[in-house]
Amino acid sequence: MADTNEGIAMEGLKDKVVLVAGAATGLGADSAARLAREGAKVVVGDLDGAGAEKTAAAIGEAGGDAIAVHFDISDDDSVRALVDATTNAYGKLDAVHINAGDMGSVSKDTDIVDIDLEIWDRMVAVNLRGHMLVTRHTVPHLLTTGGGAIVYTSSIASFTGDPQRPAYAATKAGINALTRHVASRWGREGIRANAVAPGLILTDEIRTGADPELLKGLIGRSRSTRAGEARDVSSMVAYLMSDEGSWINGQIINVDGGTVLR
Repeated sequence: MADTNEGIAMEGLKDKVVLVAGAATGLGADSAARLAREGAKVVVGDLDGAGAEKTAAAIGEAGGDAIAVHFDISDDDSVRALVDATTNAYGKLDAVHINAGDMGSVSKDTDIVDIDLEIWDRMVAVNLRGHMLVTRHTVPHLLTTGGGAIVYTSSIASFTGDPQRPAYAATKAGINALTRHVASRWGREGIRANAVAPGLILTDEIRTGADPELLKGLIGRSRSTRAGEARDVSSMVAYLMSDEGSWINGQIINVDGGTVLR
Protein backbone atom coordinates (compact mmCIF):
# COMPACT_ATOMS: atom_id res chain seq x y z
CA MET A 1 0.00 0.00 0.00
CA ALA A 2 2.51 2.55 -1.16
CA ASP A 3 1.47 6.17 -0.89
CA THR A 4 1.01 7.05 -4.56
CA ASN A 5 -1.09 10.14 -3.82
CA GLU A 6 1.23 12.09 -1.51
CA GLY A 7 0.37 15.75 -1.47
CA ILE A 8 -3.16 15.30 -2.79
CA ALA A 9 -5.89 16.45 -0.43
CA MET A 10 -9.61 16.31 -1.06
CA GLU A 11 -11.89 18.67 0.80
CA GLY A 12 -14.05 17.42 3.61
CA LEU A 13 -12.48 14.05 4.44
CA LYS A 14 -10.24 15.06 7.32
CA ASP A 15 -11.50 13.61 10.63
CA LYS A 16 -14.49 11.97 8.95
CA VAL A 17 -15.32 8.46 10.21
CA VAL A 18 -15.48 6.05 7.31
CA LEU A 19 -16.47 2.39 7.43
CA VAL A 20 -15.03 0.23 4.66
CA ALA A 21 -16.88 -3.09 4.55
CA GLY A 22 -14.59 -5.51 2.73
CA ALA A 23 -11.10 -4.06 3.12
CA ALA A 24 -8.66 -6.83 4.00
CA THR A 25 -7.12 -6.96 0.52
CA GLY A 26 -7.44 -5.62 -3.00
CA LEU A 27 -9.62 -2.65 -3.85
CA GLY A 28 -11.05 -2.29 -0.36
CA ALA A 29 -7.64 -2.22 1.29
CA ASP A 30 -6.40 0.39 -1.16
CA SER A 31 -9.51 2.54 -0.62
CA ALA A 32 -9.11 2.29 3.16
CA ALA A 33 -5.48 3.41 2.87
CA ARG A 34 -6.35 6.28 0.53
CA LEU A 35 -9.12 7.54 2.80
CA ALA A 36 -6.78 7.41 5.79
CA ARG A 37 -4.19 9.44 3.87
CA GLU A 38 -6.91 12.03 3.29
CA GLY A 39 -7.27 12.30 7.07
CA ALA A 40 -10.29 10.06 7.61
CA LYS A 41 -10.61 7.72 10.56
CA VAL A 42 -11.17 4.30 9.00
CA VAL A 43 -12.84 1.14 10.21
CA VAL A 44 -11.53 -1.85 8.24
CA GLY A 45 -14.19 -4.56 8.22
CA ASP A 46 -13.75 -7.99 6.65
CA LEU A 47 -14.52 -11.69 6.99
CA ASP A 48 -10.74 -12.15 6.86
CA GLY A 49 -10.00 -10.84 10.31
CA ALA A 50 -6.25 -11.29 10.05
CA GLY A 51 -6.23 -9.46 6.72
CA ALA A 52 -8.27 -6.63 8.21
CA GLU A 53 -5.79 -6.35 11.09
CA LYS A 54 -2.91 -6.21 8.60
CA THR A 55 -4.57 -3.43 6.60
CA ALA A 56 -5.37 -1.41 9.73
CA ALA A 57 -1.82 -1.88 11.03
CA ALA A 58 -0.34 -0.67 7.74
CA ILE A 59 -2.52 2.43 7.91
CA GLY A 60 -1.36 3.08 11.46
CA GLU A 61 2.29 2.64 10.51
CA ALA A 62 1.80 5.23 7.77
CA GLY A 63 0.46 7.72 10.31
CA GLY A 64 -3.25 7.09 9.80
CA ASP A 65 -6.03 6.19 12.22
CA ALA A 66 -7.74 2.82 11.70
CA ILE A 67 -9.18 -0.14 13.55
CA ALA A 68 -10.02 -3.62 12.27
CA VAL A 69 -13.29 -5.47 12.83
CA HIS A 70 -14.00 -9.04 11.82
CA PHE A 71 -17.51 -9.47 10.40
CA ASP A 72 -19.63 -11.51 7.99
CA ILE A 73 -21.55 -9.33 5.55
CA SER A 74 -24.11 -12.08 4.93
CA ASP A 75 -25.12 -12.18 8.63
CA ASP A 76 -27.45 -9.50 9.96
CA ASP A 77 -26.22 -9.64 13.56
CA SER A 78 -22.60 -9.48 12.42
CA VAL A 79 -23.27 -6.40 10.28
CA ARG A 80 -25.06 -4.71 13.18
CA ALA A 81 -22.07 -5.47 15.42
CA LEU A 82 -19.70 -3.97 12.82
CA VAL A 83 -21.65 -0.71 12.76
CA ASP A 84 -21.87 -0.64 16.55
CA ALA A 85 -18.10 -1.16 16.77
CA THR A 86 -17.61 1.80 14.44
CA THR A 87 -19.75 4.21 16.42
CA ASN A 88 -18.42 2.92 19.76
CA ALA A 89 -14.85 3.53 18.64
CA TYR A 90 -15.28 6.92 17.00
CA GLY A 91 -18.61 8.26 18.23
CA LYS A 92 -20.20 8.75 14.83
CA LEU A 93 -20.33 7.58 11.20
CA ASP A 94 -19.87 9.91 8.22
CA ALA A 95 -19.38 7.65 5.19
CA VAL A 96 -19.49 4.02 4.11
CA HIS A 97 -17.74 2.13 1.34
CA ILE A 98 -19.34 -1.28 0.72
CA ASN A 99 -16.90 -3.44 -1.19
CA ALA A 100 -17.27 -7.02 0.09
CA GLY A 101 -17.55 -9.90 -2.35
CA ASP A 102 -17.12 -13.67 -2.36
CA MET A 103 -14.58 -13.92 -5.15
CA GLY A 104 -14.08 -17.61 -4.42
CA SER A 105 -17.49 -18.30 -5.91
CA VAL A 106 -16.88 -16.42 -9.16
CA SER A 107 -14.98 -19.29 -10.81
CA LYS A 108 -17.98 -21.55 -10.13
CA ASP A 109 -20.46 -19.03 -11.55
CA THR A 110 -21.01 -20.88 -14.84
CA ASP A 111 -24.33 -20.19 -16.56
CA ILE A 112 -27.99 -20.20 -15.61
CA VAL A 113 -28.53 -23.81 -16.70
CA ASP A 114 -25.52 -25.34 -14.96
CA ILE A 115 -24.82 -23.14 -11.94
CA ASP A 116 -25.04 -24.83 -8.55
CA LEU A 117 -27.86 -23.15 -6.63
CA GLU A 118 -25.63 -22.88 -3.59
CA ILE A 119 -23.24 -20.72 -5.60
CA TRP A 120 -26.11 -18.54 -6.81
CA ASP A 121 -27.48 -18.18 -3.27
CA ARG A 122 -24.04 -17.41 -1.81
CA MET A 123 -23.41 -14.72 -4.41
CA VAL A 124 -26.77 -13.12 -3.66
CA ALA A 125 -26.17 -13.36 0.10
CA VAL A 126 -22.84 -11.52 -0.09
CA ASN A 127 -23.06 -9.24 -3.13
CA LEU A 128 -26.66 -8.12 -2.79
CA ARG A 129 -28.25 -9.03 0.54
CA GLY A 130 -25.02 -8.14 2.34
CA HIS A 131 -24.86 -4.73 0.70
CA MET A 132 -28.48 -4.18 1.69
CA LEU A 133 -27.70 -5.13 5.31
CA VAL A 134 -24.81 -2.70 5.59
CA THR A 135 -27.01 -0.01 4.06
CA ARG A 136 -29.94 -0.55 6.40
CA HIS A 137 -27.72 -0.49 9.49
CA THR A 138 -25.69 2.57 8.47
CA VAL A 139 -28.34 4.88 7.00
CA PRO A 140 -29.89 5.74 10.43
CA HIS A 141 -26.44 6.75 11.74
CA LEU A 142 -25.74 8.89 8.69
CA LEU A 143 -29.07 10.64 9.12
CA THR A 144 -28.28 11.59 12.72
CA THR A 145 -25.30 13.65 11.53
CA GLY A 146 -27.19 15.35 8.72
CA GLY A 147 -26.33 12.87 5.98
CA GLY A 148 -23.20 11.38 4.49
CA ALA A 149 -21.87 9.34 1.60
CA ILE A 150 -22.28 5.71 0.64
CA VAL A 151 -20.13 4.30 -2.14
CA TYR A 152 -20.82 0.80 -3.43
CA THR A 153 -18.53 -1.34 -5.56
CA SER A 154 -20.39 -2.49 -8.65
CA SER A 155 -18.79 -3.75 -11.88
CA ILE A 156 -18.93 -3.21 -15.62
CA ALA A 157 -20.34 -6.76 -15.63
CA SER A 158 -23.64 -5.14 -14.65
CA PHE A 159 -23.75 -3.53 -18.10
CA THR A 160 -22.03 -5.99 -20.42
CA GLY A 161 -23.34 -9.33 -21.62
CA ASP A 162 -21.24 -12.32 -20.61
CA PRO A 163 -21.75 -16.03 -21.33
CA GLN A 164 -20.47 -16.77 -17.82
CA ARG A 165 -20.89 -15.23 -14.34
CA PRO A 166 -24.67 -14.61 -14.38
CA ALA A 167 -24.93 -14.49 -10.58
CA TYR A 168 -22.09 -11.99 -10.33
CA ALA A 169 -23.55 -9.77 -13.04
CA ALA A 170 -27.09 -9.96 -11.66
CA THR A 171 -26.01 -9.04 -8.14
CA LYS A 172 -23.91 -6.15 -9.40
CA ALA A 173 -26.92 -4.90 -11.38
CA GLY A 174 -28.86 -5.19 -8.14
CA ILE A 175 -26.28 -3.00 -6.42
CA ASN A 176 -26.87 -0.38 -9.12
CA ALA A 177 -30.58 -0.44 -8.32
CA LEU A 178 -29.86 -0.25 -4.58
CA THR A 179 -27.66 2.79 -5.19
CA ARG A 180 -30.44 4.61 -7.02
CA HIS A 181 -33.00 3.65 -4.38
CA VAL A 182 -30.92 5.06 -1.53
CA ALA A 183 -30.22 8.28 -3.45
CA SER A 184 -33.91 8.67 -4.28
CA ARG A 185 -35.18 7.86 -0.79
CA TRP A 186 -32.72 9.85 1.33
CA GLY A 187 -31.00 12.28 -1.02
CA ARG A 188 -33.03 15.24 0.22
CA GLU A 189 -32.03 14.32 3.77
CA GLY A 190 -28.35 14.62 2.94
CA ILE A 191 -27.35 11.11 1.95
CA ARG A 192 -25.44 10.65 -1.29
CA ALA A 193 -25.26 7.12 -2.71
CA ASN A 194 -23.08 6.31 -5.69
CA ALA A 195 -21.30 3.26 -7.06
CA VAL A 196 -18.01 2.69 -8.82
CA ALA A 197 -18.09 0.11 -11.61
CA PRO A 198 -14.52 -1.05 -12.21
CA GLY A 199 -13.26 -2.77 -15.31
CA LEU A 200 -10.11 -4.88 -15.30
CA ILE A 201 -8.12 -3.89 -12.21
CA LEU A 202 -4.70 -5.43 -11.68
CA THR A 203 -4.90 -6.32 -8.02
CA ASP A 204 -2.16 -8.54 -6.60
CA GLU A 205 -4.44 -11.56 -6.92
CA ILE A 206 -5.10 -10.92 -10.62
CA ARG A 207 -1.45 -10.16 -11.38
CA THR A 208 -0.35 -13.52 -10.02
CA GLY A 209 -3.25 -15.72 -11.05
CA ALA A 210 -4.58 -14.58 -14.42
CA ASP A 211 -3.56 -15.87 -17.84
CA PRO A 212 -1.32 -13.20 -19.46
CA GLU A 213 -3.03 -13.72 -22.83
CA LEU A 214 -6.44 -13.22 -21.22
CA LEU A 215 -5.24 -9.98 -19.64
CA LYS A 216 -3.86 -8.82 -22.98
CA GLY A 217 -7.22 -9.49 -24.63
CA LEU A 218 -9.14 -7.64 -21.93
CA ILE A 219 -6.87 -4.62 -22.22
CA GLY A 220 -7.39 -4.74 -25.98
CA ARG A 221 -11.13 -4.34 -25.48
CA SER A 222 -10.73 -1.07 -23.61
CA ARG A 223 -10.03 2.40 -24.95
CA SER A 224 -6.88 2.79 -22.90
CA THR A 225 -3.21 1.93 -23.05
CA ARG A 226 -3.22 -0.04 -19.81
CA ALA A 227 -5.19 -2.05 -17.33
CA GLY A 228 -6.56 -0.39 -14.24
CA GLU A 229 -4.75 -0.06 -10.94
CA ALA A 230 -6.34 -0.12 -7.50
CA ARG A 231 -5.50 3.57 -7.11
CA ASP A 232 -7.80 4.39 -10.04
CA VAL A 233 -10.74 3.07 -8.05
CA SER A 234 -9.69 4.34 -4.63
CA SER A 235 -9.25 7.86 -6.03
CA MET A 236 -12.84 7.81 -7.29
CA VAL A 237 -14.10 6.42 -3.99
CA ALA A 238 -12.36 9.24 -2.11
CA TYR A 239 -13.68 11.85 -4.53
CA LEU A 240 -17.27 10.63 -4.19
CA MET A 241 -16.99 10.76 -0.39
CA SER A 242 -15.37 14.20 -0.34
CA ASP A 243 -17.01 17.60 -0.43
CA GLU A 244 -15.69 17.93 -3.97
CA GLY A 245 -18.18 15.27 -5.05
CA SER A 246 -21.06 16.73 -3.06
CA TRP A 247 -23.36 17.24 -6.06
CA ILE A 248 -23.04 13.70 -7.37
CA ASN A 249 -25.82 11.36 -6.28
CA GLY A 250 -27.42 8.18 -7.59
CA GLN A 251 -24.73 7.57 -10.19
CA ILE A 252 -22.95 4.42 -11.34
CA ILE A 253 -19.53 5.63 -12.44
CA ASN A 254 -17.42 3.42 -14.68
CA VAL A 255 -13.72 3.26 -13.86
CA ASP A 256 -12.71 1.05 -16.75
CA GLY A 257 -10.42 2.84 -19.20
CA GLY A 258 -13.30 3.37 -21.58
CA THR A 259 -14.29 -0.28 -21.92
CA VAL A 260 -17.99 0.55 -21.59
CA LEU A 261 -19.36 3.73 -23.17
CA ARG A 262 -22.81 4.85 -22.04
